Amino acid sequence: MKNKKIVMRTCTVTKEKLPKSELLRVVRTPEGNVVVDTTGKVNGRGAYIKKDLEVLEKAKKSRVLSRQLEVEISEEVYESIKEEINK
Repeated sequence: MKNKKIVMRTCTVTKEKLPKSELLRVVRTPEGNVVVDTTGKVNGRGAYIKKDLEVLEKAKKSRVLSRQLEVEISEEVYESIKEEINK
């Protein structure tokens, strides 16, 4: 029986390569909205962030998600990311 390949992605904040399951995808949709993608299938430009509150704070301070997604990120989006991490 074949082993399943573990999909690796890079955290935009820490630059660590981690399994996709340990990361959270944040997407800028074609309409320009920024959403948290729990399914991994939302259309648009995506950025991965480690599921860690310290990494989220670092991302907020350095504005790395704003640069990666090429759009301003509102406080509400950071709150929804925080809620998703705490689940």
